[in-house]
Amino acid sequence: MLHNDYFADEATHADNFRRRYKMSKGLFMNILHGVREFDPYFKLKLDVVGVLGVSSPVIFLSRSVMRIASSWQLLLPTAALACCCLCLGAAASERRCKFPAVFNFGDSNSDTGGFWAAFPAQPPPFGVTYFGRPTGRASDGRLVIDFIAQAIGLPLLSPYLQSVGSDFRHGANFATLASTALLPNTSVFVTGISPFSLAIQLRQMKEFSHRVIVSGGSSGQLPSPDVFRNSLYTIEIGQNDFTSNLASKGIEYVKQTLPSVVGQISGTIQELYNIGARKFMVFNMPPIGCYPAFLVELPHNGNDLDEYGCMTTYNSAVVYYNKLLNNSLARDRKTLQDASIVYVDKHSIMLELFQHPEAHGLKYATKACCGYGDGAYNFSPDLYCGNTKLVNGQPTGATACQDPQNYVSWDGIHATEAANNIMASAVMSGSYSYPPSELVKLCES
Repeated sequence: MLHNDYFADEATHADNFRRRYKMSKGLFMNILHGVREFDPYFKLKLDVVGVLGVSSPVIFLSRSVMRIASSWQLLLPTAALACCCLCLGAAASERRCKFPAVFNFGDSNSDTGGFWAAFPAQPPPFGVTYFGRPTGRASDGRLVIDFIAQAIGLPLLSPYLQSVGSDFRHGANFATLASTALLPNTSVFVTGISPFSLAIQLRQMKEFSHRVIVSGGSSGQLPSPDVFRNSLYTIEIGQNDFTSNLASKGIEYVKQTLPSVVGQISGTIQELYNIGARKFMVFNMPPIGCYPAFLVELPHNGNDLDEYGCMTTYNSAVVYYNKLLNNSLARDRKTLQDASIVYVDKHSIMLELFQHPEAHGLKYATKACCGYGDGAYNFSPDLYCGNTKLVNGQPTGATACQDPQNYVSWDGIHATEAANNIMASAVMSGSYSYPPSELVKLCES
């Protein structure tokens, strides 16, 4: 929601609008009143603390935003992302999705504790911002999938591999850190690749669905047997397939494997469809050429860096993969005509954050908050976030910064809660999805 008090010296809300979007008060007020004038679905209202803002219960936000932006000659990615994020809070507060559950598949970008339920405990400072302790998430706080669950009005997803304290009445999270779409050819202890590939996660989902149906949902921690057809299925995987062989085998080898990665994702959608799934959100790959870890670990030279400090060769390969994925999902829509399959362009959102962090209230793009070595990237492959080792006979740790809310990257590979919050808002607005659809409209389609 847009708030007047964002311009106060002591704003009620933590995310100061002026700092986040670098927007004058006059422009802010024009947007506030202009949105209402350009689209009757928007209305002015006061929020719970009595601050003026706008809300829209049903409209696809970017249409109005882009009409306004066009009239003001503001057709910039920064303005589009900022505006679509601004209105989401009020829209979500007015209408909740009717998804009874969310089932998620993926890697560390959406793992809410599965990997660390199967292997030794995650060390601090992970989880420090929101949870105050490590929860198995590869961030200082919540992930995009957490924000989506909260926006729907559901509890945070329990990891499927967590045996104690899990509640699967509103879904389950099959994602695990280091997972790949394709079957790994070695163990996690040799390469760092998780044994829980997408095929294993799918098998776990099938077994879970079967047991729920057989039991009739009689257990207090299981969903109703009819939940599977009406739930949201999210898939975010492929990044580890892309990066695990880059340093050793090179970009051309990796590109040859990408059609198989896309094929595995497409096959998973078909298999989930066969057990009742109808609503899918499939995330594309982020611009790994901007990640601090890969800027340190992957071979490149200065000529390969763009004006924002990102590696163009690797980012171009990511764009190639994303086109393959988008085309594959288009074919899936023709085959599964009664399913809603949404392609989520996480790549564009993250690229915007890396290129213009200050426009979104952030300061540091290609520098990790939690790491070792300081320097331009604050990342060392010899000492990951939360780990310690002896340096010159003294115990040394890879520690976290004091202001993770100012960083895009948490540990060189994963996003901070602040960046995840921005990404989730953009995703749920529908402005970065194809076909374009707000989350609240997807659950009603």
